[in-house]
Amino acid sequence: MQSGPSLAVIGRLRTPFRDRFGIPRQAGLVDLPGRIEMAPPYDQRAFFEGLEEVSHLWVTFLFHAVQAKGWKGRVRPPRLGGNRRLGVFATRSPFRPNHLGLSVLRLKSIEAKGGGGASLNVSGVDMLDGTPVVDIKPYIPYADAIPEASGGFASEAPAQRLQVVFTPQAEHQRAQLGLADEIVEALARLIALDPRPAYTAGNDEGREYGLSLYDWNVRWQVYDGRRLALVTAVTPTVSEGNLP
Repeated sequence: MQSGPSLAVIGRLRTPFRDRFGIPRQAGLVDLPGRIEMAPPYDQRAFFEGLEEVSHLWVTFLFHAVQAKGWKGRVRPPRLGGNRRLGVFATRSPFRPNHLGLSVLRLKSIEAKGGGGASLNVSGVDMLDGTPVVDIKPYIPYADAIPEASGGFASEAPAQRLQVVFTPQAEHQRAQLGLADEIVEALARLIALDPRPAYTAGNDEGREYGLSLYDWNVRWQVYDGRRLALVTAVTPTVSEGNLP
């Protein structure tokens, strides 16, 4: 019996996201850095000749964290509040037949490695740390940007839904831990986009949530009719030596 097609993992993404909760639902919504660590034999510097002239990349990857859960023909997109089902091919759900994802990332630099290899420094990541990469292509503006295109239910970028405020305790903790201002700003933007599941609507006043970014764990609570996110704690999850 003939086997089906297979995909080679050509590299892995290193990103600030250790858990799925809190990851932006599209690339570029929060300008956080990442790195594509190419795997041999795909890491040779010659394979990237000319790519330094490109500003953005199409990155095809695997939703590896949900592969074991299979796929679904109809899904509930978070943008629709989880109240309406659509066909999987009308969405960007990770629960797809082949669990393939596609994102546009900004290429910041090509970094040479020992032995003639290379890795790619990117930004605008929306992937879990360790995500397998299966292809990279240049973004071509004249062909890939279509001004009159319609995006259906996701025609516009999501609004920042929550006002984010750090408590004095959280401010003290982040100062003690030496979190850079850009990390704090990224945390605030991630929370403002409201990563909570839609089914919590109206019944989570005061409930505590948490997300991890790099090696930091952030806890917050929702108040004022789900309009205010009060950050209550910022603590290290692993070590304090791995910030970029």
